[in-house]
Amino acid sequence: MRSIIAMLWFGAVSSGMAWALLAAEAPSSDSQQGFVPLFNGKDLSGWQRVNVHPDTFQVRERKLITTGNPIGFLRTEKQYENFILEMEWMHVNKDQVGNSGLFVWADGLPAVGSPFTRGIEVQVLVNFEADWATSHGDVFSVSGAFCKPDRPHPKGYQRCLPSERRAKGGGEWNHYKIIANNGTIKLHVNGKEVSGVSECRPRKGYLALESEGAECHFRNLRIQELPSTHPQPQEIAFVADGYQQLFSGLDLVGWDTPQGAWKPVGGNLKSDGSAPLTTAVPLTLQEFLFDFKLPPKSSDAVAFAFGPSGKPTLLGRLAGDKMHLEAHGKKFAEPRGKWKPGAWQRLTVRELPREKKIQFLLDGQLLHEFDAASPLEPGMLRIEPANGLEIRNLYALGRTK
Repeated sequence: MRSIIAMLWFGAVSSGMAWALLAAEAPSSDSQQGFVPLFNGKDLSGWQRVNVHPDTFQVRERKLITTGNPIGFLRTEKQYENFILEMEWMHVNKDQVGNSGLFVWADGLPAVGSPFTRGIEVQVLVNFEADWATSHGDVFSVSGAFCKPDRPHPKGYQRCLPSERRAKGGGEWNHYKIIANNGTIKLHVNGKEVSGVSECRPRKGYLALESEGAECHFRNLRIQELPSTHPQPQEIAFVADGYQQLFSGLDLVGWDTPQGAWKPVGGNLKSDGSAPLTTAVPLTLQEFLFDFKLPPKSSDAVAFAFGPSGKPTLLGRLAGDKMHLEAHGKKFAEPRGKWKPGAWQRLTVRELPREKKIQFLLDGQLLHEFDAASPLEPGMLRIEPANGLEIRNLYALGRTK
């Protein structure tokens, strides 16, 4: 009997060793199923910080961790259309609310005046329940995106509440599987589909992890891309290749201003009206943009300059009753202002080298276009002070060769 048992034991061990050897030589399950890692477990290769501090997203023990501060997002370097994505997440907060999320089909830059991007958010949340939201896998549109929830929301929101409560609380790992195809998103929480939306716009864009006030850990992010369903240009999120973040949301690194003249407050830079804010080094660029807001009853103007120190090439001043713009010594003035007191707006100044033009835009609408015989020289960006002026989402686009 003992000899038979010994033979059976040896056979089992030999068989196990053979299977182990085969498994070691076989390709990984990821490659067998068409999945590739979204996060390599070592660094942030393939990802780009958009409006957060360098320390906001960190890699520790093969986990991608957000501190939650400041509010903002980290996005992929490339856009995705149709795919299956799997990931695990865990909030550290066991009692307090922990908030984060995954943006799908997102723009490459934040929405005007917002720390968030336009896209479809898959909620990553714990310790919060209301009649309009849950901590179990809500899916909803953000910042002007569109989606149709699989079930009507009780308040009519573009938000799908889950069919079951399957998510675990703070301190425990959860598994998400997201199937995104032809404008439709289905979310599986810990092994079962619970939420979904359709008719999404955009339906191609970046993937982004959200920082929103709480420490959250992510691991085992992988993706399998599916065949294209050929979205139209208006169904594709804004491409933001080459944009350089000029403000971290937390400090004044990269800027010169007297102490206290401008302060980081809630992800914004706020002026006390006493001194300008100037980049610490010259920028070589063909576009810059920033969002601004003045108090509702302010009579001040939003003013800026760009160019070599003491010799600005570009000037702009937007007030409630008039607008003044300059480029290469040419001037344009208009008696009516386009500034909206109390509202966030986005100012963009863009060089078109081939057309030899300089454009000034407000909220995407052309204010004026100048002829420009020569390209912009490297220079400093200066934003003039105004009492209560708030600035956020500052970016520069370098000149392409």
